[in-house]
Amino acid sequence: MSDLRSQIASARRIVVKLGTSSLVDDTGQVSPAKIDRIVDAIEARIARGTDVVVVSSGAIAAGMVPLGLKTRPRDLATKQAAASVGQIHLAQVWGASFARYGRATGQVLLTQSDAGSRERARNAQRTLERLRQMGAVPIVNENDTVATSEMRFGDNDRLSAIVATLIAADALVLLSDVDALYDRNPAEPGAVRIDEVRTGKDLEAVQAGDGGVFGTGGMAAKVSAARLAARGGVPVLLTATENIDAALDHAQVGTVFHTRPGRKLSAWKFWALYAADAEGVLRLDEGAVEAVTRGGTSLLAVGITGIEGEFHAGDIVEILGPDSEAIGRGEVAYDAAELAGMLGRHSDELPEQQRRPVVHADYLSNYASRL
Repeated sequence: MSDLRSQIASARRIVVKLGTSSLVDDTGQVSPAKIDRIVDAIEARIARGTDVVVVSSGAIAAGMVPLGLKTRPRDLATKQAAASVGQIHLAQVWGASFARYGRATGQVLLTQSDAGSRERARNAQRTLERLRQMGAVPIVNENDTVATSEMRFGDNDRLSAIVATLIAADALVLLSDVDALYDRNPAEPGAVRIDEVRTGKDLEAVQAGDGGVFGTGGMAAKVSAARLAARGGVPVLLTATENIDAALDHAQVGTVFHTRPGRKLSAWKFWALYAADAEGVLRLDEGAVEAVTRGGTSLLAVGITGIEGEFHAGDIVEILGPDSEAIGRGEVAYDAAELAGMLGRHSDELPEQQRRPVVHADYLSNYASRL
């Protein structure tokens, strides 16, 4: 057994993400039999002393049949209506399945704006922690009833990665309908299975596809989520739901994504880069970009060529290079109105109260070292 698979097998706190196809039958209806098998495997893992948080897709799909929908809705209002019906049904099935073991479940519905606000993210973290302390299993889903395109995580794979880092999970298990990562569609002749991903170089030849008829994720979303979680210090196991017993036991299935020793982002920097709502934009010259991407350097006014947005001191801002390339994010120390008069000026040209960095190195995170 590899060290990483052994680590996942013995992890004390894990997030298990289920795709829509893992929860519904061929007609798109939620399958109690499928969920029962999943819960049996989760309960076996809990019996070994592991805390488990479930991230469950399927709300929109679960609402399709009751509403007489034959295909997944495309317009926002119908998606939200289907989710409002489906969330109730999905929660009932999860609750009934865990009740066989005398265990309570708690539904936690999140939007991107919940994770984007530090205070609301902490509230979600406290709720998940309290459910764990009380022996209940949190069932997390994106709140598709109220989420708009601007408020969405994009898919529940990304949501699971953010939840895993939010609760400092020891592992994330991504389950779908594919047994592992391949360099192309596994149905194609000559497709090569990839057992481990250590760096982005291991993915250079991979052609990942989109989601199926009932889902939105697809392998591309899962790879992106796995890399995201790994950047936050959470190792990932990706495999098929039919392998859930092995995945939650010895972990000798699927593809594992390694974290990078010494490259783990702090919880704040991970949140700032991947979850926080950016309230504005800072544009840098080439010299400032080079300094920021080296790491450990604060951003000064002299390297800023332009600003956008009505941000305030303490807000998170997006940092862009001369060609609008994304450099990173940080917590800005000045209001937009004050900063506008400081652009391009050396510190010794500014009044003493404006000589502190625009973004201090401790509150600046860049994308340069991403996995």
